Amino acid sequence: MVRKIGAIVPGLLSVLASVLSPGAASAQAWQPTKPVTMVIPFPPGPGLDLVARLAGDKLSAAIGQPVVYENRTGASGSIAAEYVARAAPDGYTLMAAATSTHATNVHLIKNLSYDPVKNFTPIVTSVETIGCLVVNTAVVPVKSVAELVAYAKANPGNLSFGSSGAGSFFHLAGELFNQVAGVKLTHVPYRGSVAAFTDLIGGHIQVNFTQLSQAMAYRSNENLKVLAVLETVRFSAHPEFPSISEQLPGFRMPPTWNGLVGPSGMPEPVVVRLNAELNRALFLPEVKSKLEDNGYRVVGGTGEAFGKRIEGDIAFYGPIFKSVGVAAQ
Repeated sequence: MVRKIGAIVPGLLSVLASVLSPGAASAQAWQPTKPVTMVIPFPPGPGLDLVARLAGDKLSAAIGQPVVYENRTGASGSIAAEYVARAAPDGYTLMAAATSTHATNVHLIKNLSYDPVKNFTPIVTSVETIGCLVVNTAVVPVKSVAELVAYAKANPGNLSFGSSGAGSFFHLAGELFNQVAGVKLTHVPYRGSVAAFTDLIGGHIQVNFTQLSQAMAYRSNENLKVLAVLETVRFSAHPEFPSISEQLPGFRMPPTWNGLVGPSGMPEPVVVRLNAELNRALFLPEVKSKLEDNGYRVVGGTGEAFGKRIEGDIAFYGPIFKSVGVAAQ
């Protein structure tokens, strides 16, 4: 009798574990039967597109279905967001979301065609974006943030900075830099980072606020120098770059991130499965190292935590945009 009970106990424990761990059980409950479309709101390149495809390829292998990537660009990502917000909430249409699409567009676009909280199901925060300050040292002979500030003060009105668009995260970074450093770099907006780097290399602008991932794509150009990452401490994956706080202590960069969302109303088993597989994908050594090398900090976590981050950042960015005079258009 003791032997029989002993043989039964492991089975009972296994059943109990599945009951007590509904997340683990439901993670296996949804098995997709057709390709999953991942909508990316920006063009192909080393930015959000890279993050989405690295995670998406691993997701595809895990669920046994192709992940089809669709770059729907324009209007600071709002075209893609509106499209996904109206899609069926069945797990087959997802979106690679960014701070712009789900936090700052609320403050920058009048009559926004979607609600970033009510119209979406948050699945996971993928990464935090490491920003940086890049200069063309062939036209601005500086080697540090402190030297750039001194040069800007000695040459008022002669320096301009590029960003990926008016009202963008990096437009905001440049305006904050002006405020804290007590200088006036003129903002020149671009439609994407490639155009900004083209003009930076050509000397048409002297400074660029951008993603470290974008700057790393131009690391072979000896005239371009990353003066600092826009962090309070050095980025562990690239400690060779100083943090901006080392030379401009009052500068605090607001948070920026990428993540995955779907339409509102997605069934819990679908969300749990996607969250589990994407967390696993992001922390695979080959994925994590690739993301870090390209200037991203891997985050992961729950959908609930991502939802709170979105709501918190919507509230956070409003006063900041107001303080630098950026208004919705």
